[in-house]
Amino acid sequence: MTTVEPALHQPKRTLIAGAEVIVVVLLGFAVVWCWQRGVRHLSFPVADHAPLESTRYLGNWIGAAIALSTVAGVLVLDAVRQTVLGVRTRGRRKAEPADM
Repeated sequence: MTTVEPALHQPKRTLIAGAEVIVVVLLGFAVVWCWQRGVRHLSFPVADHAPLESTRYLGNWIGAAIALSTVAGVLVLDAVRQTVLGVRTRGRRKAEPADM
């Protein structure tokens, strides 16, 4: 009985890489949305003076944006890996006996 070893070069890997790129784009939109929800600009009126400006950062939304961007970064690396394995074709050469 012969067993077939899985080959690294599989063209379907490029489809997986394409799907990962689409997910990365969607995660990018989610990162921007979370970040915008995590930063609040506040303005307090002060009598006889310019209004007092303040910025409040909400840690849960900023943390979610950082986590989503980390996941997107890992998916970009995996998409590059899948593309290289799906496109690159390199066959093994049989070892030739050395002439003496």
